[in-house]
Amino acid sequence: MNPKPQAQPDDDPAGHIPALCVSRVPIFNHLPAEALAIIADKSSMSTYDRGQFVHRAGDPSDKLFIVHQGKVKVYRLSDGGKEQLVRILNPGDFAGELALFSATSHDSYAETMQVSKICTIYRADVRALLLQYPDISLHMLAELSRRLGTSEKQTAAIATASINARLAQYLGHLSQQEGSCTITLPMSRRHLASFLGTTPETVSRRLGEFEEAGWITQTRQRKIEILDIDALSLIE
Repeated sequence: MNPKPQAQPDDDPAGHIPALCVSRVPIFNHLPAEALAIIADKSSMSTYDRGQFVHRAGDPSDKLFIVHQGKVKVYRLSDGGKEQLVRILNPGDFAGELALFSATSHDSYAETMQVSKICTIYRADVRALLLQYPDISLHMLAELSRRLGTSEKQTAAIATASINARLAQYLGHLSQQEGSCTITLPMSRRHLASFLGTTPETVSRRLGEFEEAGWITQTRQRKIEILDIDALSLIE
């Protein structure tokens, strides 16, 4: 297999793109303009084609990376080579935060799903920023706590809940997140199946069954209207 081409650093001598990148990240966007300018000065931006790896499992984890544009999927591979989706990163999302606390290696893969611009900041620079702006640590801990809770729920659901319950819980979570009974799936059915620990065919079949039962309406491929949220919440 031929190696995929490397990401191309962006030519941005004025630093405008990194400044925009860091200003949209929850762990940084509360900081004053002068602090954001310092962070932007320590970051660099690269463009990745679709299907390129930002990192692979086993690569040194020595930097924080932030999605400025595009979409990145983070996943693990089982011993049999089966992909288990961990999360999908959209603009403003970040990963690699564990590198800030200790020298380690990635245990997952981060692969672009479309042409993406990724901003990176090395561990030493982020640690210096944490000492200079302690508020960043609090925001980072809040985000790590949220991710840990999500990961634990996902693991428990895959281990104990039926696929019907997993899918219903996921739809309910999206509805709560979007504040509406009309939701848009943020990923393809293939990736949703990987996230839920099943197959795309099973996801499509279960959605069809939910629709036949009168609980949802599929208006478009990724658009779903939830008609009976109570019924979904009772599925075991």
